[in-house]
Amino acid sequence: MRTAETPEGRSVRLLRVGEQMRHVLSDILTRGDVHDDTLASHLVSVTEVRMTPDLRHAIVFVKPLLGQDEEVVLKALRTNTAYLQREVARRVSLKYAAKLRFRADESFDEGGRIDALLRTKHVAQDLGEE
Repeated sequence: MRTAETPEGRSVRLLRVGEQMRHVLSDILTRGDVHDDTLASHLVSVTEVRMTPDLRHAIVFVKPLLGQDEEVVLKALRTNTAYLQREVARRVSLKYAAKLRFRADESFDEGGRIDALLRTKHVAQDLGEE
């Protein structure tokens, strides 16, 4: 059987499961189901969930609102990983409960850096009068 793949090389199934997990985690964090003072006082966006090909591990990319207290929020998420894994396993039906690893999403920072580079005088003169 041939697996459907996206241009990035990841299968559609991996993307679909990752998106389901992203929605579940976002819902848990939005509702305040995690009894943690740090997570209760911060709005956290789950920007992406990348699954390993065997669906046993998930890297969860998160960004606190306005990027405030990023390390503190990551520590709180890592402290509550067991609870979050149980809740995700209960809500997303998979053969195995995926192990969650939380990482800060740096894509917003990278996008800002690229935007700043494009606005520099040297690059602007190369782009012309567009």
